[in-house]
This record gives sequence, C-alpha cells and structure tokens, in this order.
Amino acid sequence: MSASKELGTALRGWRDRTAPAEVGLPTGGVRRAAGLRREELSQLAGLSVDYIVRLEQGRATSPSQQVLSALARALRLSAAEREHLFLLAGQPAPGPGQLSAHISPGVRRLLDQLDGAPLSVHDAAWNLILWNPLWAALFGDASSLRGRERNIAWRHFAGLPGRVSHTPEQEARFEAAVVADLRAATARYPADAGLRSLIQDLQGVSTDFARLWETGIVGVHETATKTIHHPDVGTLTLDCDVLVAAGSDLRIVAYTAAPGSDAADRLKLLNVIGTQAMTKGSTPV
Repeated sequence: MSASKELGTALRGWRDRTAPAEVGLPTGGVRRAAGLRREELSQLAGLSVDYIVRLEQGRATSPSQQVLSALARALRLSAAEREHLFLLAGQPAPGPGQLSAHISPGVRRLLDQLDGAPLSVHDAAWNLILWNPLWAALFGDASSLRGRERNIAWRHFAGLPGRVSHTPEQEARFEAAVVADLRAATARYPADAGLRSLIQDLQGVSTDFARLWETGIVGVHETATKTIHHPDVGTLTLDCDVLVAAGSDLRIVAYTAAPGSDAADRLKLLNVIGTQAMTKGSTPV
C-alpha cells in the first residue's frame, strides 16, 4: 500500500472512532456511523470537505505541517498518533527546536468543562490554535482565519481589526509582553522557520515592534484588564489571565468577570445565546 493510501486509511480510522460529543458537536440526527462526518472534520480542522475527501482517498499528496497539525488537533490524536500521522505524510514530526501545537488531554478537558469563561489556547508564538464556544461568542468565530490572521502579535502590530481596545498604558504593557514572549520563543525554538519569518515580517510591518525588538526587552505576561466591544451585548471589561500549561509552552488565556458585575451578566447572556447568532458576520480578534 502506498504512503498516501496508508495516510487515508489512518485518517478514516481516526475519524470513525471520534464521537461528535468528544469534540463538542451535537449528536442529534440520523448518523450512519458513530464517528465524525467529513463535514464535521472539515469544520474542526479548518479545511475544505473536498480536501478531506482527497486525503482519505489517497489523491492528495504532501499535506503541509500546518494541515497535519490541524488534523491532529481536530481528531484529538495522542502524541504517538500525531508523530505517526506526520510520518505517513512524509513530513518530519516537529522536533525540540520547533514550536509545538500539540494539545494535551488535560488542556482539552479544561476547555470542555470550563464553559462559563471564554478560553483560548495559543502556542509559544501566539498563534491561536484552539478556543471554546464562549470565546467564539465573545470575539467571533476564528475557524475561517488562515495563517497570520490567527497570530495575536501579527493582528495587533499589523493593525488588523478587532474588538479589544486599550488605554495607552495598557497597550504599552501588552506590546512589551508580546515582544518579550516572542524573544523568549526564538531562544527556545531556534530551528522554527515559521517563527523566524514572523519576527522578520513584524519588524517590516511595524516600527513599534521593530523598536521594541531592538531594545532586547524581556518579561512575562501578567494579569491585565481588557475592554471588549461586542456588537450585540455592548462593552465588557474583563480580567485577562495568561496561564502556561504544565509540560508545554501552550498559553491558555482566560477571560473572567467579577461575580455580580455588569460584565458577568453580559457573559452569562452570551453563554445562553450561544455562538451561532453572536458570531454571524463578525471579525475575530
């Protein structure tokens, strides 16, 4: 059997074993199999249904590392299965000198169970890789974003539209923390070409980033306050905490409001309404 056929067989097997409820999808309706439909995997991985079909039929060759990482996350593959996926596709599995977007089972459970707070997960370069429904309701559905559109640093320094506003003091602290994080990431992941390219392009697109980068600034993220302008429920002022998952460089960003506050009531409203109506036509941050 050719490598592409083996890859297709493995993908079908992983898709068939993944129950919709495990990935936060509704289980209603008539289903011919217990696993995910191709349309559902397409939605979770941010890939077209046609491309999923071609991969499973062995007609698509040499999928990129980004595609493979997206499939591994959507199918909730273990570390060993993720490595096998890369090998079947003829790609080297990310090594110790490269960024990892592998989501551990514990982080998955955190997002599944903490449904009262908007949560997102980012890699060490601040690429958005996972989020929960309430985050999508608050910021907009990010599933249609591609490439640099999913990078927090790029969105900010390149001036892409978003829902968060900062005071001058907040913006200075945020920019300093992001640049410090990226500098630390380049030291830990010297072999990551995507990270090097991001730094180079940020220096070209933003004089503020270039200035901060040249200072050699170091530091870490601390608790911050974010003002978020939502088109349906208005303005919310939330606490923003950045947590680092044990054993990895994944950043878990949690947004919370003080109990009984106006912002807490607005978050509850978003949680009740859900993501479908709240994210239609929205631009994520």
